[in-house]
Amino acid sequence: MRALLVVNPAATTTSARTRDVLTHALASDLELTVATTEYRGHARDLAQRAVEDETELVIALGGDGTVNEIANGLLHDGPAPRRLPALTVVPGGSTNVFARALGFPNHPVEATGVLLDALREGRERTVGLGKATGTPESGDAEVPARWFTFCAGFGFDAGVIGRVEQQRERGKRSTHPLYVRQVLRQFLKEPHRRTGTITLEVAGREPVHELVLSLICNTAPWSYLGNRPMYAVPGTSFDTGLDLLGLSRLTPSAIGRYGTQLLTSTPDRGPHGKHAVSLHDLTDFTLHSKVPLPFQVDGDHLGVRTSVQFTGVRHALRVIA
Repeated sequence: MRALLVVNPAATTTSARTRDVLTHALASDLELTVATTEYRGHARDLAQRAVEDETELVIALGGDGTVNEIANGLLHDGPAPRRLPALTVVPGGSTNVFARALGFPNHPVEATGVLLDALREGRERTVGLGKATGTPESGDAEVPARWFTFCAGFGFDAGVIGRVEQQRERGKRSTHPLYVRQVLRQFLKEPHRRTGTITLEVAGREPVHELVLSLICNTAPWSYLGNRPMYAVPGTSFDTGLDLLGLSRLTPSAIGRYGTQLLTSTPDRGPHGKHAVSLHDLTDFTLHSKVPLPFQVDGDHLGVRTSVQFTGVRHALRVIA
């Protein structure tokens, strides 16, 4: 099988020696080409080229950002699972939500062993993905649609992601304590935490107004804090449409309550209460805001938007796991 291994050398949890060992192990079973990313968006470009070269498999060695770029490169011209290379992952980031959702261990060497077994046994499936299209601000260039593998966010959580990226640009490592600190800082600076500016519109339903936070999930768990899984909307699956958790208030008591519910969530029970709304298996919906708000997909901050349209696309991509 002709395969491309896309390596992010800045991946949080892999060393050069580990990458060499993994490359050697994969090359024993595959006709392997190795490419190292050199700039933001390079993994997307490499994956797009892999489609043109009729490569059979693309392997991401990196974190969720690397996986997202590869997925967007593979789907540059839209879903066609039987004609596109399959995707698989060796986790190398700090959280690795997509890899863990596929069932891989959160350790690159162990995950490589599982991947080789999956290849030998022909374990293949298709998964649904989300697609987000943001409306550009007046005078700005058109914003291309962006695919996401496990989550997106509009509002509060995207603001946290933006703060984390700023810290990483200053040389900070991406760690879970860093995220917790930025949640607290975002909360203290959030001007709309008592009355939100987001309206959710779904065809055939009454609009939901004044949301402060909106999490869009494509799989469960939504994320991890260390090894603790967090379920924003239990029951989310690669085999259904998108799920959404919206919160209309983030006062100190509310954020304490919903934060605790998120940390203690289970596959059957997530955040709930009078200021929480959960919707399951959505195909198309739109989030509008009265003011520009931060927007993220798969943990990648994409600037601010006033409107984002979301689409859940079933059977978008083949994966090996």
